[in-house]
Amino acid sequence: MLSRTADPLPAAHDRVYRVLRARIMHGEIDPGDALTLRGVGKDFGVSMTPAREAIRRLVAEGALTLSVSGRVSTPELSNDRIEELAALRALIETELASRALPRAHMALIERLGLINNVISEAIVKGDAVAYIRTNLEFHRTLYLRAQAPAMLAMAETVWLQLGPTMRALYGRLKRTEVPKDHRLILAALRAGDEPGLRLAVRSDVTQGLRMLAN
Repeated sequence: MLSRTADPLPAAHDRVYRVLRARIMHGEIDPGDALTLRGVGKDFGVSMTPAREAIRRLVAEGALTLSVSGRVSTPELSNDRIEELAALRALIETELASRALPRAHMALIERLGLINNVISEAIVKGDAVAYIRTNLEFHRTLYLRAQAPAMLAMAETVWLQLGPTMRALYGRLKRTEVPKDHRLILAALRAGDEPGLRLAVRSDVTQGLRMLAN
């Protein structure tokens, strides 16, 4: 029997998609920056086909925009769009936190505290990308306890669309310490305080975005 060689295309496309997706979500690419198939292919050492497929998926998720002229770029969000996405974060993430609360054991709370320490280090270094990445890790770590994968996937899609804008927001906020709402989230988890947890999460995920939209 002849052996079949595995097609490398799916693996190449998936690698490009995942890495590019993470870069966008973590604010490594500025709003309005253009991407080309040639540039993506060269950056990842792949042919045009996996680059095209990765970009197609990211356009479908709203991480990239495709103009009528065929230009692909990261989104430049209007104030109305920022408000809409902030409202979505408030709806989805408060529900995820609420569902996570009954499963929020001390090991999880300690893990969140350690992530907060890493966020603090990123702030001291003025590293916007590390700040955004670890801030999202804080939220994702909590929300995984909700055991609601479809809802978490929706939250991550919102984060993805907001990634480049979050980089701009970080510059506006001029953080000097970990967001106070993170401390309130941890306190509410320790106390089993669902209303307090929902309030802290809602404030944390909307306050900065709404400042950017004003």
